[in-house]
Amino acid sequence: MELGSTIGAVRSKRVLIGSEASPAVIVIKDGKIHEILSGSRFSGDVGCEVLDVGDSVVMPGIVDCHVHVNEPGRTAWEGFWSATRAAAAGGVTTIVDMPLNSIPPTTTLSNFHEKQQEATGKCFVDTAFWGGVIPGNQLELRPMIQAGVAGFKCFLIHSGVEEFPHVTELDLHTAMKQLQGTGSVLLFHAELDVLQATKETGDPCQYSTFLQSRPDLMEIEAIRTVTELCLQYRVRCHIVHLSSAKPLKLIQKARRAGAPLTVETTHHYLSLCAENIPAGATQFKCCPPIRGSNNQEQLWSALKAGQIDMVVSDHSPCTPDLKKLNSGDFTQAWGGISSLQFGLPLFWSSASKKGFQLSDVVRLLCQKTAQLCSLDNQKGSLYPGFDADLVIWDPERLFEVEEKSIHHKNKLTPYLGITLQGVVCATILRGQLVYREGSFCPEPLGKHLLIPQRKSCKTQ
Repeated sequence: MELGSTIGAVRSKRVLIGSEASPAVIVIKDGKIHEILSGSRFSGDVGCEVLDVGDSVVMPGIVDCHVHVNEPGRTAWEGFWSATRAAAAGGVTTIVDMPLNSIPPTTTLSNFHEKQQEATGKCFVDTAFWGGVIPGNQLELRPMIQAGVAGFKCFLIHSGVEEFPHVTELDLHTAMKQLQGTGSVLLFHAELDVLQATKETGDPCQYSTFLQSRPDLMEIEAIRTVTELCLQYRVRCHIVHLSSAKPLKLIQKARRAGAPLTVETTHHYLSLCAENIPAGATQFKCCPPIRGSNNQEQLWSALKAGQIDMVVSDHSPCTPDLKKLNSGDFTQAWGGISSLQFGLPLFWSSASKKGFQLSDVVRLLCQKTAQLCSLDNQKGSLYPGFDADLVIWDPERLFEVEEKSIHHKNKLTPYLGITLQGVVCATILRGQLVYREGSFCPEPLGKHLLIPQRKSCKTQ
């Protein structure tokens, strides 16, 4: 079948339905899953041309709800064309774009419209958009909800870019009042500058110097603030990119008290650890930082126990010069890791050795992420009536991450040269073949996903 062609049905001996991978045929009509035939109906005539993928695993396309595309304004860092091709190559069929580091940021209705216009005709996968909360933009929040943003993100510490300032506690109370009754969600970069910007005193080329400047305490205190606000206003809240396992007790306590609070971690916190980061290897820098191996094991345990809800890429690329590779100075380098294309194999390479099942991959990378951005009625699961977004992959096959196979605009990533388990063979978006074995559909077929309001915008 040609790239871009419409698929009538997909047959595999390993279709992931519920918790089991079993023989089935997924019949597709008008871009939706029409029915799933299993058992004796698996080998029968389904009345259309069938793409038979043998024993490759077929599961829902991944929903990566934490991606910095950076367009418009910082398109040299990344762009919709390159980011969404990388997504398709990684089996990601939906991304949700963060409100920064583009210029302008998605903090007003006008800026949101500008972002949508910029993305039009450039997306190889479906794309939704987060808005942002910054000081003074509270009257923009409801108009943005009505226009279809998935929710909002804010920072409790300097964001790294001047045009997206962090909020104070007063700003948060103002924003929470606007969000009450809307069904929307507020995402928190949860670090607080409790140490008043500890100056790095060690060798700036040693990773330990940077790590000591962003201790666990910064996440603990930020999350303490978030849990209190969440319980007070009962607005959905979400902790992005949790790096430290220490605040999990606070999160669990708040949830038991009824807080509508969720939390994600990222592939880099689960795959990389501080002890193995070489001197001057600034491609490993991100905020919050990659912590030690003991902490990493605790994150995996929390994931298995359901205390962490989902895993995302936090794809945050930049141009190579901003990584300061020549000087190797961690204190000056841009903090962000590129991994959008490799999330599935990164996760599976470790998870498969820790007793996780393929059904856990669907739950953590597809279903829970779709739920966060209110797309769980059409994305992230194999059900009749849902979008026919599928990733076809081989969970046993190994491959090496090579620069020539990276589709992100900038190829710098800490994963270069490592061997991963799990190869994406093909990606189907709403019933159309958009990626197969290194090649892409010639035209971008992705749509903008505007999120309908969950509840009335009247204040409760």
